[in-house]
Amino acid sequence: MKITNKLKVSVIMNVHNGEEFIEQAILSVIEQKYQNWELIIWDNKSIDKTFLSISKFKDKRIKYFKSEKFDKLYSARNKAINKSEGELITFLDADDLWLPNKLSSQIE
Repeated sequence: MKITNKLKVSVIMNVHNGEEFIEQAILSVIEQKYQNWELIIWDNKSIDKTFLSISKFKDKRIKYFKSEKFDKLYSARNKAINKSEGELITFLDADDLWLPNKLSSQIE
């Protein structure tokens, strides 16, 4: 099957105090071979420098939201999903990395 970039993928990333790893996680999304994605970052009331790490990226596909209160993961994920526009949804933890062909392999 030939991969096209027709389907938009919403990557949901929930984070709470993730400054140590979040830059590498974001880079692993940016470096995907499949490029029709949006990254929804739901900051679950971080008190560290998570926002500063995220703000280094100037990619319009990265959308940042900060919660006013700390939520359990399932609630935070649902709030992030409500902000998504993609036809497909996937999750990436702020302390994980993807190989460059992860999205293209899953879409196939």
